[in-house]
Amino acid sequence: MGASSSPDISSATSIYGTTVGFALGTTVTTDLLTVSANKLLRITNLLVSNIDGTSSADVTLALVLADNDPNGVTDFDVDAGGPWYIVKTVPVPADSTLSILDAPLYLRAGDVLEGGASAASDLQLIVSYDVFDDA
Repeated sequence: MGASSSPDISSATSIYGTTVGFALGTTVTTDLLTVSANKLLRITNLLVSNIDGTSSADVTLALVLADNDPNGVTDFDVDAGGPWYIVKTVPVPADSTLSILDAPLYLRAGDVLEGGASAASDLQLIVSYDVFDDA
C-alpha cells in the first residue's frame, strides 16, 4: 500500500493510540505530523492552549493531502495538495484553551498536518490520535 491508497481499518495488524505536544512557532506551514506508508492516522483531538498570560495569539492548522484518491466516492471536490485549513488565524485568548475538533480526521499515507501561530512560544498544541497499521 502506498501513498495513493488507504488501509482497510478492519484488517489492521496493529492499532496504537498516543498523544503528542507541540510548541507552535510563527511559521504556519511547519510540518507537525506526516503519515508514513502503510498507516492511517485518526486524529481524535486537537487542543490549543495559550500559555501567555496577557496576549491573545492566532492559530493556523491545515492538511496537505498526498493524493486525491476518493476510495470509491465519485462526487468529491478535494484535490491533492493544499493546504486545506482546519482553522486559519483563529484567536486563542490569553490563558485559555481552544478545542478544535468535533469529529475525527483521517489522514492517509503521505498526508501532513501543518501549523503555526502568530506569536512564537505562546501556543501549545496537543494532538491525540490512533495509528492503524496494515504492514
